[in-house]
Amino acid sequence: MTTRRDLLRLAALGAAWPGQVWPQPKKAKPAPGTILVNDVHSQLNSTRVFRIVAPQTLDEVRAALAAARREERPVCISGARHAMGGQQFCADAVMLDIRKLKRELDFDTGRGLIEVEAGMQWPELLDHLHVSQRGLEKAWAFAQKQTGADRLTMGGCLSANVHGRGLSMPPFINDVESFKLITARGNVLNCSRSENPELFRLAIGGYGLFGFIYSVTLRLVPRRKLERVVEVRDIDGLPQAFAERIRDGFLYGDFQYAIDEKSEDFLRKGVFSCYRPVDDATPLLSIQRELPEDEWVELLYLAHINKSEAFKRYARYYQSTNGQVYWSDEHQMSVYPDDYHRALDRKMGAPSKATEAITEIYCERHLLERFMAEVRAYARRDNINIIYGTVRLIEQDRESFLAWARKPYACVVFNLHIEHTTGGVIRGADALRRLVDIGLRYGGSYFPTYNRYPLQRQVITCYPQFPEFLKLKRKYDRDELFQSEWYRHYKRMFFGEK
Repeated sequence: MTTRRDLLRLAALGAAWPGQVWPQPKKAKPAPGTILVNDVHSQLNSTRVFRIVAPQTLDEVRAALAAARREERPVCISGARHAMGGQQFCADAVMLDIRKLKRELDFDTGRGLIEVEAGMQWPELLDHLHVSQRGLEKAWAFAQKQTGADRLTMGGCLSANVHGRGLSMPPFINDVESFKLITARGNVLNCSRSENPELFRLAIGGYGLFGFIYSVTLRLVPRRKLERVVEVRDIDGLPQAFAERIRDGFLYGDFQYAIDEKSEDFLRKGVFSCYRPVDDATPLLSIQRELPEDEWVELLYLAHINKSEAFKRYARYYQSTNGQVYWSDEHQMSVYPDDYHRALDRKMGAPSKATEAITEIYCERHLLERFMAEVRAYARRDNINIIYGTVRLIEQDRESFLAWARKPYACVVFNLHIEHTTGGVIRGADALRRLVDIGLRYGGSYFPTYNRYPLQRQVITCYPQFPEFLKLKRKYDRDELFQSEWYRHYKRMFFGEK
């Protein structure tokens, strides 16, 4: 029997993903040339775009925008497809795939500023910096990148205003000197804190709605060596432990927590790994201890079938690297096995497709232990399947318009196992919304990149400026050339517009 609560959950989910919940009328076969796209991680954003264009020059971007205007079709902008809220996709739109725009345009080695096209990904930037600075006594490096995956574009990172594992760093906007934006009419605007400053604040964290990001000028930092210091510890006292690491000069760090809900260690015990500067003359090991991709996949498999063993192996590996020295840029790189869940589903004999969906919930740092205790009780009570997660820190973002880091927060990442059935998606959506509510009770918020499940009251509590953000989008893009499923969802939520 369907209860009223079930109907409310269906209604909430149906507002975000109608095709996942409500029976849809049979549609005619899509017109020739339409293409099905999806995000690479959650794979919950299946969308059929009209065509994909992969420009390689600024003029080709302008030509693609002009063609879309003539056809009266919206444009969506996609990079490596890691965002999970539908920000890079739009039904029946022209999708611009930016990954072929990956040249260096300028490198000021005196000031540590590098301008690259927006399609350049982190491995390409890392390699380029190494090659172009070979032989120099002092070299530059990027300050931070998002963790968990490397093949994300500079334009995508700017549009999501990402962050890494820096202990005292604001989000990515702090690392952006300026960027060049192509408007719906093909004009190129330089956006910085002094030139077009409102667009600068809107487009960073604006998810591609204010124009096409053509290039990004990054503020680099001196490249240096860091020592990894590893401790397996309890979450009690973790905020103070983070503060002590910062006091002692550590630059990066995080806490990877245990995920076995049957264990007393669940969301309590974790691997606390931090990185402190050492003299650049400190030698690196000729062969660094690191996990190859197949062992990461094995850890992911264990995280689904034997969570305690997964944590034990992870902790054992990290403890074996205690004292290991890394370059400050290379230590931020990570392994992401593409489409790993397909192999896991086969190996586990899963009756239906499944993936993980990420959410990142914020809370006041001094309330972290209480926040995690409530999540622990909720996850056990409702059988929430957490596959992995971390705790990090973020400093306040005082610049972007849709700032998610409204204050210095503790950031808690949760990867939830989601079965791709109607019931599985409903349960996952409900869990993600409940995590937002728990975060709100401890002075927090959530990261809007990872899904569009939050209810209107949650959105407006965390982002009271959201309606104004949507209005300003129309100010800079009157004809709404730049669109996405994410944008359409929130336009319906706040203004009832399709």
